[in-house]
Amino acid sequence: MRWKLIDLLVLFIGLWGLTDGIYARQDTLFLSLPQLFERGSREHLRLAADRLKENIAKEQARTARTARLPEMNIGLKGGYLGQPVVWQHGLNDATRPESPDWQQNYSFDFSQPVYQGGRIRYAIRQADLAQELAVLQTKADCAEIKLALLDQYLSLFSLYKQCRVLQRNIEESEQRLKNIRRLCEEGVITNNDVLRSEMQLTDNRLSLSETQNNIRLVSRQLDILLGMDEELLLLPDTALLEQSCPIVAYEDYVDRAYVIEPSMLLLQKQTEMAQNQIRLTQAEQMPRLSLYASNTLARPITRTMADLYNNSWNVGLTFSYSLSSLYQNRHRLNEARQQVKLLQNTTEQSRQQIRMAVQKALLRHREALDRVEALKLSVRQAEENYRIMNNRYLNQLAILTDLLDADNLRLNAELQLTTARTRVLYTYYELQRMIGNL
Repeated sequence: MRWKLIDLLVLFIGLWGLTDGIYARQDTLFLSLPQLFERGSREHLRLAADRLKENIAKEQARTARTARLPEMNIGLKGGYLGQPVVWQHGLNDATRPESPDWQQNYSFDFSQPVYQGGRIRYAIRQADLAQELAVLQTKADCAEIKLALLDQYLSLFSLYKQCRVLQRNIEESEQRLKNIRRLCEEGVITNNDVLRSEMQLTDNRLSLSETQNNIRLVSRQLDILLGMDEELLLLPDTALLEQSCPIVAYEDYVDRAYVIEPSMLLLQKQTEMAQNQIRLTQAEQMPRLSLYASNTLARPITRTMADLYNNSWNVGLTFSYSLSSLYQNRHRLNEARQQVKLLQNTTEQSRQQIRMAVQKALLRHREALDRVEALKLSVRQAEENYRIMNNRYLNQLAILTDLLDADNLRLNAELQLTTARTRVLYTYYELQRMIGNL
């Protein structure tokens, strides 16, 4: 525990030293993992589009409910009435009776659905399911986006750690180069060792420059995705790698994923929509019954052409049955039933994919945990090996190649340990996404 605290303190000081030195001209912002998830869920454009789709689906559900309300129409009609012609005997003896020059017509029509065979009810249910599907799609996309942001966040953390290790390695290489130059001046070693040390130092400086550029790039990408200033340099949480990552049994992950995994919930809702579509198609074959009423005020009286207002009203029931639906809807009904079977098959495929994905993620997570423990030992061994080789070289008991190999071995071991630790976090949150906890 004492060594963990020392490592965290050194890393934290290194990150702040890095930003105070190389990036002194840039504004920095400390960003914790909860802040990353919260801001990503709020600012990501893909989720903003999903929320718009939710609003659209909500309005469509409200629109579907208006089908239960009565339909009312008002009609206003006015115009010039031409001279009527009346033939008394066939097309002979044409007469032109007197008639008014203007006509008017005011009407009000009312129609209330009484029985539609379930069309309205199932249409409302379909709209409600579409709204629920939009909400589930947003949750599924949110989990995917969080996992993608986490991947970039951990990459940023690894780059900071790599930068710190390279800086320390450069400082030690500069000190080693001074000692080698001193030994060369004393005639103990040849100038070849000086040249090789300078080349090694140049390579490390180039690696440091590339790492710093990668930090800028990954930080800028996160800035864009999170809706922040692109010039803002993000600082990851240095204590993140020390959080506990408990795991449960394989079957527990699978059982929970079957119930609450976002893609499974989406398939369940799509299957419900397909089943409701069957009922909606069947309702098309049912008769329709509606209550209607209307009132009409018009002039002149069309039968006598008297320039008088005439008001008439009526109320009654309308009944209709589409005989053509008996053969037109048959294929649509078969199509809807096949769609349900297809979604059921897709659900079974998804269950298989979940089992394989959970098995793989769980195996990789345990593998990463074991790799961390093994690399901790490798780092300690590499540090001790470098110390021994450095002392042996200064005492001319080893050649420079052995010392540089020991230095590279130590550098690679530290970088591999950081990568393994970030991999543990990624696989842990990948498992959490599968069971709907991300």
